[in-house]
Amino acid sequence: MGSDHAHPAPPAPPRVRRILVLTVVPLFVATVLAAVLLWPRGGSPQTDGGADVPRYPGTVTRVVTEPCPPVASTPEGTPSAGGERCGTVDVRVDDGPTAGQQVRTPVPDGPGAPRVEVGDEVILVELTDPTDPTTSNWNIAEHQRGTPMVWLAVVFAAAIVAFGRWRGLAALAGLAATFGILLTFVLPGIGAGKSPLLVAVVGAALIMFVVLYLTHGVTAQTSVAVLGTLGSLVLTGVLATIATAATHLTGFGSEEATTLSMFQGDVDLHGLLLAGIIIGSLGVLDDVTVTQAATVTELANANPGLTRLQLYRAATRVGRAHIASTVNTIVLAYAGASLPLLLLITADSRPVGQLLTSEFLAQEIVRSAVATLGLIAAVPLTTGLAAVVTAAGRTAATPSADGPASRPQPDRAEALAALIAPRTGHSDDPDQAHTPPPPSVTGRWPESRTGTDPAW
Repeated sequence: MGSDHAHPAPPAPPRVRRILVLTVVPLFVATVLAAVLLWPRGGSPQTDGGADVPRYPGTVTRVVTEPCPPVASTPEGTPSAGGERCGTVDVRVDDGPTAGQQVRTPVPDGPGAPRVEVGDEVILVELTDPTDPTTSNWNIAEHQRGTPMVWLAVVFAAAIVAFGRWRGLAALAGLAATFGILLTFVLPGIGAGKSPLLVAVVGAALIMFVVLYLTHGVTAQTSVAVLGTLGSLVLTGVLATIATAATHLTGFGSEEATTLSMFQGDVDLHGLLLAGIIIGSLGVLDDVTVTQAATVTELANANPGLTRLQLYRAATRVGRAHIASTVNTIVLAYAGASLPLLLLITADSRPVGQLLTSEFLAQEIVRSAVATLGLIAAVPLTTGLAAVVTAAGRTAATPSADGPASRPQPDRAEALAALIAPRTGHSDDPDQAHTPPPPSVTGRWPESRTGTDPAW
């Protein structure tokens, strides 16, 4: 995220470290205490999803297709499914009480049905006739995806470690911690009837503390990113509450939410909408805050003469470019996840104004707008904190009675003598005999990495 540099930032002076510790540690303790109080107890809530259907792995050994029988005429205007497939599939059961047995199933048909061939690994379900428990039918539910997904995970982890090395390994550990907190605290807490917004804020803060310090190290720069992320998260939650109340969103804007309300009626869907905005914003917020903190540090290292205000202005220009691209990223991410919804909208005959203000589309617009506002607020907040901390550390380490340090200047007389002095050595070209040598007094000429463009 832009925080891995060849020249690490010098450690902050003791006074700055003490201030950061006194600020960050109480916030971390408060987050842990809130997580303990909100931690779900008593097991997972019971739902009305019905009994689980037995599922067994199997391998397709034979596929026989045949023409489908004619169907009765349907009323005019009824949409035709098309592409009907009929026949039988022989499958060898690979696990379970009937392992090794050959079973015969109908060819999967219908919307979303898997297309199977000989050698495919599939998941079988056994359906028992409620009127005759001794009679059962086998059907193919879906393909087995375990092996391809394991290989994809291995390639994913290997690429991250190969490129990021120890930093990549720390990123994988942070990813595991994120999933652990989501699966053990956030989702069970919301399912247990806790406030989704409160659980999401506490869970996001816990993820932020663990992932940022684990990935980027316990440094003043990381602490600045943590404070900026936490402040932006709180602001995002406040804005989301105001925006959803003003637009009268109920949280029933998707089919998944409606289905969840049927199976688990005590879940606050409005709060779940707010929780989704918080969790979704965290992934982009930590990128922006870490990048801004690292930018301020690198600018200060490149030109120690920059003042606190100059650091803030220069890093903010970088933040503007980052936000400009991130806004498009957020919109495209939501659009990619909602392509079926967008296609459904294009087929709707209602006016555009009615579509934009409908529950299911207004929910996505509010989600994108609130997340973007939180990101925009993260740039000045994190940049200002980083400029204050960096300038304080530099002043404490290298105080100057003349104010801000300026760019080192070469000795004018020595520079002039170097330009007019004849170059030593032999040359056949008389015009090159008086060519001035390049500056070689490295002790006086400033290095390229100690200054920046005057526009900064």
